[in-house]
Formats: sequence, C-alpha cells, structure tokens
Amino acid sequence: MSVSQETRRTLQRLGYAADTRVLLLHADDVGMCQSETQAMLDHAAFGLVRCGAIMATCPWVPMIARAAQDDPTLDLGVHVTLNCEWEGYRWGALSTRDPASGLLDEQGYLWRSVDALHAHMVPEAAIAEMRAQVEHLCRLGIDLTHIDTHMGAVIHPTLASAYVRLAMEYELPVMVPRQMISGRGRHMPPEWAATLSRLVEELDRSGYPLIDQLASLSWEPEQRVEQYIRLIESLPPGITHLLFHAATPGPEIEAVTDGWRTRVADYHAFLDPRLRDYLMQRKDVAVIGYRELRELIRRG
Repeated sequence: MSVSQETRRTLQRLGYAADTRVLLLHADDVGMCQSETQAMLDHAAFGLVRCGAIMATCPWVPMIARAAQDDPTLDLGVHVTLNCEWEGYRWGALSTRDPASGLLDEQGYLWRSVDALHAHMVPEAAIAEMRAQVEHLCRLGIDLTHIDTHMGAVIHPTLASAYVRLAMEYELPVMVPRQMISGRGRHMPPEWAATLSRLVEELDRSGYPLIDQLASLSWEPEQRVEQYIRLIESLPPGITHLLFHAATPGPEIEAVTDGWRTRVADYHAFLDPRLRDYLMQRKDVAVIGYRELRELIRRG
C-alpha cells in the first residue's frame, strides 16, 4: 500500500523508509485513577510503551506529575477531557463551576456522554477548558509532548480548529488521524468525518506532521498479545497511533468500570516479552514516542 507524499516526507525526516509501520503505542487515561497511572509507569519502565496522555481534570494527576519530575524522559501529552463517562466516578472542569458554561450537568460534573456535551456546551467555554488543561499540566512542570482527545470530544465543528491552534501554539503534535482503524465498532458522525478531513487538509498545507491511522482493539480480553500482533500485521505503512487503556489489577479499577478485565489484559500484554520480542524482530516495524514528532515540529 502506497503512502502519501506528506507521510513519505515525515517518515524520511524520522529516518525510516516509506514502507515502515511506525507505531505510537499510546496509553490513554493516565491520571484518571491510580491503577491507570501506575500502569503507564510500569510500561515505561519495561520499555515497550513510549508515550501516554494525561486527563488533567482527574484526581491522580499529581502522581504522574511527580513521576515526570523524577524521570524527564517520560513522554506525556494532554488527553483533552470534556466529558466524564463513568456512573460512580466523576470529575468536573478545571476552568469553571458556572452552569451557564454548558460544560456541567445538574450535579456539577462534566457530562457523561460526548453527545450531551455537544448539545449543551457553550463553545467558547469548552475552548477555554481545553486551554486550562494544557496550562495546568505545564504549571505542574510536565514537559508535554503532544495533544490528543478523550473520546473524540474536540472533533466537533465548533471546537476542532481551536484544538489544532492550541497544539500549534505550543508546538506540539496533535492527534488528527488521516483514517480510523478500530475494532470497537464506533460510528463516526458525518460532520465529524468532514471536520477531520478539513483539518488534515489544513495541516498538510502547513507541513505539520500527522499520524496516518488511529487504531485500537475490540474489548475482548482473551489472548491479548495475539490480538495485538494480528492488528499490527494488518496495519499499512505510515504512522499509527495505537491506543489502549491499561490498568493494574485490583479493586479500584473494578469499581470504576465493568470493562476492567480488558484494561488489566492490556496491562499484562504490554509487559509481555512475546510482544516486545515480536516488535524487536520485525525490520519493517518501529516503535517511537510523540517526542520524536514534536522535535520535527520544533526543528522546523
């Protein structure tokens, strides 16, 4: 499968051939709870997972901030968070407690669904919240390497351009994929697809390095290493943001989500020597972090 001229240029600048499958193994939801945060730290120590993104609104952010101060090599971005999906575990906004912002439900928390957020939000308030989250993590001393989005909430016609401008202001890679490869069966609304297409065109014109694919697995926890190997084998050349949600086992993550088995399975998969050895042996696959993309931007 051929790659675009823009992708070919980015791969060349990174030092890879045009047929290389470059993987960003990406831990989502860092800081959401202790078990997700510890999973990121364990994976970074093991050396296979190179990057993750922090939910700035959540209570375990101080834990990852301390870890980042102790280890400046941690590759961490901001997981811009405008909703709070869990039933018994909730968080609010950083920038406001004003119901008139449209960001908060009747209990004062961020809306549980992205659809509810989009139906109620004042776009200017959502944009201010996005900036507040970036600034909060910077004040904590975290050397941010990228910006991405929790559950795609910023891929909305009134928010997407501000999301990209914020990344460009901070000279950070932004998670805007050229295409989606996902086993989770999520349907992208047509307006989201149109917004993504417009952003890709704008960023390509500016020469901003983009990821080519956003990929993830389905929620079945069994044989997780084999599932990841099959997914990687199926990927086309280019840069793939392969996202997952890992958590250390225990009562905390079991209380947060019924899907804890998959998160624990992901935790064990990215500590499994079989997956590491597979990736090390493949000459046409490379694992990088977002810091490498950030340096392309800052070098110009």
